[in-house]
Amino acid sequence: MRDMINAAAFKECILCAYAALQANIQTINDLNVFPVPDGDTGTNMGLTMEKAAAELRKNDFPTITAAADCVASALLRGARGNSGVILSLLFRGISKKLKGLHEADPKSFAAAMQEGVNAAYKAVMKPAEGTILTVSRLASEAAVRAAESGAGMEATMEAAIAAGDEALADTINLNPVLKKAGVVDAGGMGYMVILKAMLSSLRGEVFAPRDQMRIEEVVQESGRVFEKDGVQDVITFAFDTVYIVRKNDPNVDLTPLRSYLGSVGDSLVISEDDEIFKVHVHTDTPGAVLTESQKYGTLELAKIENMVIQAEQQKAGVAVISTDDLEKVGQELEAMEEEPELAAPEKQFGAVVVAAGAGMQNLFRELGADRVVTGGQTMNPSTDDILREINRTPAETVFVLPNNKNIIMAAEQSAELCRDKRVIVIPTKTVPQGISALLNFNIDENEEPIVEAMKEAAARVHTAMVTYAARDSDFDGHDIHAGEYLALLDGALLGSFKSEDALLEELKGAFGQYSPEFITIYYGEGVDEASADGVAAVLTGSFPQAELSVVNGGQPVYYYMISVE
Repeated sequence: MRDMINAAAFKECILCAYAALQANIQTINDLNVFPVPDGDTGTNMGLTMEKAAAELRKNDFPTITAAADCVASALLRGARGNSGVILSLLFRGISKKLKGLHEADPKSFAAAMQEGVNAAYKAVMKPAEGTILTVSRLASEAAVRAAESGAGMEATMEAAIAAGDEALADTINLNPVLKKAGVVDAGGMGYMVILKAMLSSLRGEVFAPRDQMRIEEVVQESGRVFEKDGVQDVITFAFDTVYIVRKNDPNVDLTPLRSYLGSVGDSLVISEDDEIFKVHVHTDTPGAVLTESQKYGTLELAKIENMVIQAEQQKAGVAVISTDDLEKVGQELEAMEEEPELAAPEKQFGAVVVAAGAGMQNLFRELGADRVVTGGQTMNPSTDDILREINRTPAETVFVLPNNKNIIMAAEQSAELCRDKRVIVIPTKTVPQGISALLNFNIDENEEPIVEAMKEAAARVHTAMVTYAARDSDFDGHDIHAGEYLALLDGALLGSFKSEDALLEELKGAFGQYSPEFITIYYGEGVDEASADGVAAVLTGSFPQAELSVVNGGQPVYYYMISVE
C-alpha cells in the first residue's frame, strides 16, 4: 500500500489519466444532451489534458511541486471550453497546495484536491450544482475525511472515488435537463475517469505508454441521416476536412497526430513526403483539428465542407463542390513569415476577437479588430491560442471579445496569464454581440466609458442561430430529430423544423416581441446569396419598419446568424 506520492508517481498518474480520458472521449461526448453541434466536453477535456501530457513527457521532476506546477501551467494554457478551464483550475489549486513539498502524504494530497475545488468555485461566476463542480467537491471532501482518519494514499483515493461516483449519479437529480435526458453530467464523468485512472496507476494496475498512445478510432453512433440514390446513409461527422501542412521537420513522427485525429473523426487518410503532409478526415471539430496539426508545421491550404449541407444540396439537384483537387492547388505556396510573439505597443487600445468563417473574420478586421482567433462553435480555441493573439496586438490595453459563451472562461484565463499588456474581456456570447460591441469601440474614449459602451451595445443584441440538430433529443419540451433545422434565440431552443418555411414562421413570431429596428442576416458556408436574400424578403415582409442587411459571414456550423436590435 502506498503512503506517499512522489514526482514520478504523480507524473505517471497524469499520463495514465490522459490515456483514460482519450479512450473515453466519445463516451463523455455522448452525454452532452443539448442537440446543437458543439465543442463537446470529452473533446475539450481531452485536448486540455493532452497539453499536460505533452509537457510531462519532456522532463523528469525532482519534486512533486515541480511536477504539479508543470501540469497546472500546461492545463491552464491548453484549456478549451468551460470544462477544460474548470479542469485546469482544479489542478491549479492542487499545485498551489503542494508548493514546497518533495512528496505528498495522503493528508497533503487530499487538502490539495480540496484547494483545487475552491479555485474552481471561485472562478465560476455562477457555480451550478449537478456539474463537475459538485462531483469534485464531494470527492475531495471524502478524501480529506479519509486522510484525516489515517487512510493511506490508495484508500484516500478510493474514498474520493466512491463519493465522486455517488455524486455523479446524483447529478441526474440535481440538474433538470440531465434528469429529463436520463444521463449524468459529462464534465463530472470526465473528472471521475481521471481519478480512477490515477488510482489504477498508484496501484500498479495500468502504465502510461512511453510514447504517445495510439487511440482506437471511435465512431459516433448518432449521425445525420441523408438519402443518396434512393439509399439511406449516415453522416457521422459533419465536416469533410482536407488540408496541407508544410513540415517543420522532415523527419517528424506523425503517429501522435494520427492517434488524435482518429479520436475526433473518421475516414482518416494521411499522406506525406519529406516536405508536406496532406490530411483527409471527417470530423465535427475542424478548427481543433487544424490547430493540432499546426504543431507539426505551417498550414498552407485547407478546405472544410459541411457534408450535411452537401447531402441536402445533392438531394435538391444542386451541384456540390468537391475537395478532390485540393492537393493540386497551392503546392507552391511559401511558408508564412514568422510573426513576433510580442508586439510593441503602438497605441493605447486594441481588440482581439474570436470568429470562424472568412466573411466574419474579414468583417471584424474591417471594424477595427487587430487580431482574430479562429474558433467558435465546435472549435473552441485554447487559452494559449487567445493569449498568443493578445500578445501580438500592438496596444497597451487589449479588449477580448470571445463571442461564444463556452469561450469566455478561456478568455478570462488568458487575461490572467498575460504579463505584458492589460487585458479586458467583454463577455460577448455570440458573434453578432461581438460585432455590435466592436462598432461601439471608441479608442478616443477612456477605458471605463469604452467598457460600458461595448457591454451596453452587446446587451441590446438578440441573436438567432440556425443550424442542424446534431442528435435526436427530447429537449425542453421539443422533439428533436437529427439533421433537422434547429433554431435558437439568445441561447434558448426554439425547436427543430423539417422545412425552412416552418423555421421562418417560428423566427418571425419570436422576433415580433422585440419590435426590431435593425435586422442583420449573416449567412454561413454552404448557403448562397440567393437563399439568404429569400430569408431577408420573408423577414422584410413581417418587419417593414426594420432596416435589414444581408452579410456573407461564411461561418461553419450555422446556416444563419441573425442579429435583432
